[in-house]
Amino acid sequence: MSENLQKSRILGTFLPSSGKRRLVLLTGARQTGKTTLALWKYPDLHYINLDAPENREVIRGMPTASWSKNIGNAVIDEAQKEPSLFEKVKFAFDRGAISFSLLLGSSQILLLKKIRETLAGRISIYELWPLLMGELTSESATQPPSSPLIDRLFSSQDLNRIFRDVPDVLLVSDDSRIQEAEKHLLNWGGMPALLPLSAEERWKWLRDYQFTYLERDLGDLARLDDLVPFRTFQKLAALRSARLLNYSELARDASLSVDTARRYLEYLRLSYQTVLLPPYHRNITSSVIKTPKLYWLDIGIVRSLSGFRGDLSGEIYETMVVSEMIKWMKTVQRQEEIYFYRTRSGLELDILLQTEKGMIGMEIKARTSVAPADLRPMREVAKGLRKEWRGGFVVYLGNTIRKVGEPNLWAVPSRRLFT
Repeated sequence: MSENLQKSRILGTFLPSSGKRRLVLLTGARQTGKTTLALWKYPDLHYINLDAPENREVIRGMPTASWSKNIGNAVIDEAQKEPSLFEKVKFAFDRGAISFSLLLGSSQILLLKKIRETLAGRISIYELWPLLMGELTSESATQPPSSPLIDRLFSSQDLNRIFRDVPDVLLVSDDSRIQEAEKHLLNWGGMPALLPLSAEERWKWLRDYQFTYLERDLGDLARLDDLVPFRTFQKLAALRSARLLNYSELARDASLSVDTARRYLEYLRLSYQTVLLPPYHRNITSSVIKTPKLYWLDIGIVRSLSGFRGDLSGEIYETMVVSEMIKWMKTVQRQEEIYFYRTRSGLELDILLQTEKGMIGMEIKARTSVAPADLRPMREVAKGLRKEWRGGFVVYLGNTIRKVGEPNLWAVPSRRLFT
């Protein structure tokens, strides 16, 4: 993996060209590379950063009728900082005075509120996430990597065909690059700014990121007089990644009310820090639980918040696998649904992917081998789903893609799945 900050982003291939008549919103967590991507994709457009107070003042005082003359087609960063621009962009676009604008920002709640009020039906929304494993393996700053193996799960192909069409193992020269990318994700996450830094500089950057997040993103979401309770809540939530979410327990440990804990977790979700994975709702084998699982979307932030710098744990590995799946699906705007399955009797399957052609199960194991017991949850779920079952696989740290049983059960290394 080259120490090149300018990694090519897959989302760049999905963003519309500036030659189309379009309003576009590019959003995502702070420091995921939105500005870098926008400047690469649209070098011909006027770039305005509303982080600068003087720029906000100029925009605020600019007559709406002169927007096209003074600004024209443009990339506008931190768009939520100046609410009046949404009406001005709308006016110029509706009149045909401008044909393209890209709005950037990391404050999802403020941006989407303004869009619902002003630009609903006129704007296309894209989200940029921390670097994907496939992006980390890319040697080019301009050529996006090819679609990973996981994307073929959304096709109509049989799982046997999908996995038999790719090499069982890779040569060391090919495998070392993706091993390095996976190791980086598991240790540091996917924030682009970390790539050229030393280990100690990375830890400092991650600590500083949390202060920036608290001061800026959280400041946009909520006016909290005291940030200490929220910081405590953040750390406790990071320690619970890849676990069932228990609001009462989390609230008790953070010395908060349950309602406050729910609100704080919603702040984390709205600022692209966490996701809640819903349980599959049907009783396939026995009575199911209805509690979601909590996952953080960046391992580096989880490690920084929790203080866990040690060797790989099962929760860290599971968090990486689930977050990579979600990041890929969101990046390419896949509409399929992803769940986990757990019964009150204790049967659990880490992922159930609902596709047009049926259900795919995945069991996640942070080790280099697959044991017969790892297949039991998928077999039980397959019995309940019957014809809806497409197949399943164990995601693991081994080297070989191989069939391990029926019905359609495979073992697939995670680094092969996401590259």
